[in-house]
Amino acid sequence: MIRRFYKDVALAKVAGAEAPGGWQVLLDGRGVKTVGGAAQVVPTRPMGEALAAEWRRQGEQIDPASLPLRDMADYAIDVVARDPATIVQGMATYAETDTLCYRADPDKPLHAHQQAVWEPLLARFEADHGVVFVRVSGILHRPQPPATLAALTARLMTLDPFTLAGVETMTTLAASLVTALAALDAVGEQEPLALWQAACLEEEWQADLWGREDEAEERRARREADFLRACGFTRLARG
Repeated sequence: MIRRFYKDVALAKVAGAEAPGGWQVLLDGRGVKTVGGAAQVVPTRPMGEALAAEWRRQGEQIDPASLPLRDMADYAIDVVARDPATIVQGMATYAETDTLCYRADPDKPLHAHQQAVWEPLLARFEADHGVVFVRVSGILHRPQPPATLAALTARLMTLDPFTLAGVETMTTLAASLVTALAALDAVGEQEPLALWQAACLEEEWQADLWGREDEAEERRARREADFLRACGFTRLARG
């Protein structure tokens, strides 16, 4: 915890100079900086307002854990914006082993459940993005078509650093690039949650089969909240 060092929180429109133009939170008139020392300038007013709200909610003590959007903005500026190609390269590896492509053996009850939930999602994604994925039964790796990987890499490279940071977080949490990109394009408030629940299908199946533990449930709840927050961050980035 850190003792609160400011009274007033404001939001200012800033012109491009050392940083791209956008919006910056001001604490007692001073612009917030990232952990790396850069001006924390974000691309849209909604994102700026969300960041300002985090600072306004602080009490006499500042809880760093209660500033998750600030952390994501810092990461987008300090890390992603400096080398987006490396971030994209790391994310593209998830397409090689995407959760939605790996099914149980066809004679297992889980396989039918995966087919019912995952296949419509994957087929819609293929149609929307003009790609084809290889479905795999069992745990042995099978490579995905190079054209699919190239198309997804090209899509990722079109994203701004803030959107890319959110998509990377969703991809890592879901172990699925398909889920993350589908959430990015989702319409409405419930679809991202449904996509997250689909990505967790096997984990939930095992929990129902073998029993649920409080600690595991808490971890799943935190990961769900992190996924939905990252999805919200991408929406803020796109205004």
